[in-house]
Amino acid sequence: MTHLHADRLQAKVPAVLTVAGSDCSGGAGIQADLKTMTVLGCYGMSVITAITAQNTTGVQLAFETPPDMIAAQLDSVFADIFPDAVKCGMFASPEAVRITAGKFKEYGAKNIVADPVMASTSGSTLTCSAAVQEMKESLFPLAAIITPNIQEAEVLSGACIRSPEDMEKAALGLSKEYGCAVLVKGGHFETSSNDCLAYEGAAVWLKHAKIYNPNTHGTGCTLSSAIASYLAMGEDLVSSVCKAKEYLTGAISYGLQLGHGRGPLYHAYTIRRS
Repeated sequence: MTHLHADRLQAKVPAVLTVAGSDCSGGAGIQADLKTMTVLGCYGMSVITAITAQNTTGVQLAFETPPDMIAAQLDSVFADIFPDAVKCGMFASPEAVRITAGKFKEYGAKNIVADPVMASTSGSTLTCSAAVQEMKESLFPLAAIITPNIQEAEVLSGACIRSPEDMEKAALGLSKEYGCAVLVKGGHFETSSNDCLAYEGAAVWLKHAKIYNPNTHGTGCTLSSAIASYLAMGEDLVSSVCKAKEYLTGAISYGLQLGHGRGPLYHAYTIRRS
């Protein structure tokens, strides 16, 4: 048997934390985040804000994690394995947002990627309006980037988004309001899948051909956790967004077919062996 001495144990990979809800079907939330982080070469950790009974057809039941348990999970992670980046997803209550933002301030969390999850891919509401308001007040100002889809950007900006010009205006406005980068995702448009990144007062367009695949369960979770992973690896923000978008495109393009509704992506497409 080979024995490794402590002075030879030098392997280290970037650590990334996801603060989000659990999806028992594995396509979104904590499960999608951890798969993404692992495939991209990071060490994933999780703080679970809610347990959901859901699948590709919808959310059947959701149970909110008690606020003190969210706080305890955050303490356990930050006190021992300090994350190089953090991804935030579903919050079921304003108290959960407030506690999380407070812990981020307390520990000096860095590279925070906030995905303002308001509904599941199937359309089930996951976040109440009070929690959204608390995100705007306490979480978004701490973030390096927020990643709303078009519907979420409409809620946050209070404006209708019907065109690329509307997307750019909303992204720039939200970026100025919260002092962070904003990626407005255009995947819900029928003819394109272009995203608009507002960063340091300028808008950058990430253009991709539309992939006609109805199986998009967990796309937002996957993209935001990929951005966090690349930030943890030392990539700058624009590069992290671009590489994350490429990874997401590949996971959608694989064409995985599971379930009876909007199916999941294949997160491990880069390492699959025939």
